[in-house]
Amino acid sequence: MILPKKIFLVKGVGRDREKLTSFEQALRDAGIAKYNLVHVSSIFPPGCKMVSRQEGFSLLLPGEIVYCVLSQNSTNEPHRLLTASVGVAIPADSGQYGYLSEHESFGETEEKAGDYAEDLAAQMLATILGIEFDPNSSYDEKKELWKMSSQIVKTTNSTQSAIGDKNGLWTTVVAAAMFVIEDKPSNQAIIDTPTLPLGPKQNEK
Repeated sequence: MILPKKIFLVKGVGRDREKLTSFEQALRDAGIAKYNLVHVSSIFPPGCKMVSRQEGFSLLLPGEIVYCVLSQNSTNEPHRLLTASVGVAIPADSGQYGYLSEHESFGETEEKAGDYAEDLAAQMLATILGIEFDPNSSYDEKKELWKMSSQIVKTTNSTQSAIGDKNGLWTTVVAAAMFVIEDKPSNQAIIDTPTLPLGPKQNEK
């Protein structure tokens, strides 16, 4: 059985003439290019603890297979606003699972996209907890309801926005929730090693 014990949020942006390389640059900016990422769906595991980026990175090794909920978005259209966001809703009962959501958009501000992703996760959690709400009500109204409910303890999001490169380079944004399966000795000395930029011929991950 694989049941994550900890989770942390990251985000990043990358630009390059190649779409794949811009994605690699975004992963590097987020600090997660050194891992073998396995995309999973939207459940926040029971008993899982949200930790800081620093603590999360200290518990992972380069090359490790890491499960994550990943949102990504790309454009090569100059000046186009794009976002990628992961929302989180955590139940008050630590024995109950919560929800994560992915949201990608164009033309939305970072704040609006983050609120939407957070709202999506909270709505999914509310449906299994039996909390009644009007799906057509505003985000602020629903967020107030989540705060008033004793069954949802926290909602948050990780969101990255960017403006498409003016010269038409590919621009990629990523946001992710990274799962830590088990605790390990601190790898701070390893994770603080700087990552070299891609060379002119290194166009693939």
